[in-house]
Amino acid sequence: MLEMISRWYQRRFSDPHAVSLVAILVMGFITIYFFGNLIAPFLVAIVLAYLLEWPVMFLTRFRLPRTLAVTLVLLLFSSLMIMAVFGLIPMIWHQVSNLLSDVPSMFNDLQRYVSSLPERYPELVQPEQITTVMNSLRTKVLGMGETALKGSVASLLSLATLAVYLILVPLLVFFLLKDKDEMLNTLSRLLPRNRRLASKVGAEMNEQISNYIRGKVTEIIIVGVASYITFALLDLRYSLLLAVLVGLSVLIPYIGAAAVTVPVAMVGLFQWGLTPDFWWLLVAYGIIQALDGNVLVPVLFSEAVNLHPVAIIVSVLVFGGLWGFWGVFFAIPLATLVKAVWHALPATDHAEDMP
Repeated sequence: MLEMISRWYQRRFSDPHAVSLVAILVMGFITIYFFGNLIAPFLVAIVLAYLLEWPVMFLTRFRLPRTLAVTLVLLLFSSLMIMAVFGLIPMIWHQVSNLLSDVPSMFNDLQRYVSSLPERYPELVQPEQITTVMNSLRTKVLGMGETALKGSVASLLSLATLAVYLILVPLLVFFLLKDKDEMLNTLSRLLPRNRRLASKVGAEMNEQISNYIRGKVTEIIIVGVASYITFALLDLRYSLLLAVLVGLSVLIPYIGAAAVTVPVAMVGLFQWGLTPDFWWLLVAYGIIQALDGNVLVPVLFSEAVNLHPVAIIVSVLVFGGLWGFWGVFFAIPLATLVKAVWHALPATDHAEDMP
């Protein structure tokens, strides 16, 4: 057994380029795992730089100086973000406040419905069971309220951190876009010389990550806008808030869509009950999810869909557990990276590994 493992190791890592590739990946993993919180503004800036690189390149094709192109793109992007902050966020917060104020009435309606179950189905449901369930549910609702209050206080305390992000991130994005070539040349001088495989995997992942970030932002916007139009036409309460949740749910493949279905269905159920309007909502929401999964995702992520759904879900769980939000956001590119590295390493002759 040890001899077989030794032969496998020698065949996989006899190439110095393969050793350099693994060493670079290990150093990157250690840096992000242990210092991710410290360099979080830098990571945010890298994501935004990938997102804005395409419009910068588009402007430079018209012989516009790169510094001017970067400045124009950042000014336009900042203007759009300011419009979104002062336009959407107050409306979303207003709907959140309305939802919180409606929670007691929703709970009372649920309590009345559940209390009627022993009369409707006396052989299946007992009054004692209903009392136990409602008491447990009431405790959980109160706990959620306390958690929301603590979260509000914590958000006030994190305003200083937000201010730091608002100052540092735009500066970092500007210099990452403006001096991209100089920074890449400096980085290349720091890397090992035997990096043929690392350069191959790096070039492939650079294209993958760039397309992924642009595609994911596009998917969020399309799904969110389509959901808002659908919910508004159906006159669903909290349509903007729910549309934002549906749009952001695409960040977590498969799991996000399943999780956000619960609030959409619950709001529709409390608003209409088991009426045709409720079933129309579920049908429309199902169509949006089907079009997203079967049309939009294959168009935007033609390479990513080559990954098996089980591999994607496992990647979300593993990388999300390691790096939180960023691990979830980059779960698909990281899974693609693992696949690319495995294929880039020297192949093993299985026949020679047999004892």
